[in-house]
Amino acid sequence: PRGPEPGPAVCALALGDSSRHFLVWARRGAPSSSGSATRIQLRTRLLITCLFGGAALGTWLYLRSEKERQQKLQRIQELKKVAIGQGDFHLVDHTGQPRSKADFLGRWVLLYFGFTHCPDICPEELEKMSQVVRLLDQEPQLPRVQPVFITVDPERDDVAAVAKYVKEFHPRLLGLTGSPEHVREAGKAYRVYYSAGPRDEDEDYIVDHTVIIYLLSPDGLFLDYYNRSKSEVQIVQSIRGHMETYQTLFS
Repeated sequence: PRGPEPGPAVCALALGDSSRHFLVWARRGAPSSSGSATRIQLRTRLLITCLFGGAALGTWLYLRSEKERQQKLQRIQELKKVAIGQGDFHLVDHTGQPRSKADFLGRWVLLYFGFTHCPDICPEELEKMSQVVRLLDQEPQLPRVQPVFITVDPERDDVAAVAKYVKEFHPRLLGLTGSPEHVREAGKAYRVYYSAGPRDEDEDYIVDHTVIIYLLSPDGLFLDYYNRSKSEVQIVQSIRGHMETYQTLFS
């Protein structure tokens, strides 16, 4: 006689050795159709919830990004209105070549206003600025900085005098001079104060002026300044930070 037919979900396990085999049958119950329907409904609900939640999250992220973009544009417009260095200048470098602000756009610039007859402060600050440039040059991941010297004594500092003077400092130091009107125009663009003092019996005089090293962004605008109390290392750290976080105002 035939034994009972195995059910729809039968699991067979054979155990054997050299002499006998055992067949063990384990019968499983068939899955319930109502349980499957419930699970499908749950998955559908979860899918719909995820879709709506993802859409809501995406909308919120977009609105937040758009708000931040508008705030940034507003801040840029405010900065552009009060930015120092928006004016142009027209000077001559120590090789006799005409120079304007456009020649320095897209480059980081360290700028110092002084005069070649300055007995001590100007040489000290220009040497400090030169050392800062040397230290920054040792970090190849950073863009190169252009050091610039603009005279505030155009009466005595002609092209030849400026050319002789800048040779005492960094080899990339660019010296600029020009007519009194053009020098005044450059100083006004960066809000630099200078005034020639009284002349002595030898017609010599000292020029009182702002003693600051200016950091100009690739936009050509004032970004930071360093007075006499700042060391080379402090200035390098500051410039590095500005370079790493810089965002143009004119994009």
